[in-house]
Amino acid sequence: MLKHRYSLPLLAAITIGAGLAGTQTAHAQQTLTQRVQEEKGMNLPARGMSMAQVEKKYGEPVRKLAPRGGDSAKHPTINRWEYSDFIVYFQQNRVIHSVLNTPAGNNQNPGAVN
Repeated sequence: MLKHRYSLPLLAAITIGAGLAGTQTAHAQQTLTQRVQEEKGMNLPARGMSMAQVEKKYGEPVRKLAPRGGDSAKHPTINRWEYSDFIVYFQQNRVIHSVLNTPAGNNQNPGAVN
């Protein structure tokens, strides 16, 4: 009988922890959903645009970050251009992705990972 003495408090702790984790997950999902919706409403560089087209339409970037990758065919070189509101990712000379540079994201200081 002594081995089950802590079952109820342990079960309560697990239940409370699961509830808190579920709340955090829901908040993170809501934040991600809001960010995606915000990006859809923005005029960001489209996938497939060339570097020249991006520069012509959006101007000179605030900075061009150091290229990453390129060490093998499985890891092509990725270039990143930082603008005041967004970051553009290029593979070769074509846009593969554009993301908002917001406090909700992890792009606050992309140069720090260089």
